[in-house]
Amino acid sequence: MAKPNYSFEKRQREIAKKKKKEEKLARKQPAKPFSNDAGEPTNAPGETGGDTSQG
Repeated sequence: MAKPNYSFEKRQREIAKKKKKEEKLARKQPAKPFSNDAGEPTNAPGETGGDTSQG
């Protein structure tokens, strides 16, 4: 009978734990942009209030 490879099993558990943690963190991330304490609309990156770059 084959000898169990405990280090492989441990590594697999660690990978699964890390994956689960990352998924949980990813689920929390989308909720953050919607909570704006000041109540002001947030501009998209590169978007400005006025067009001052052109002449």
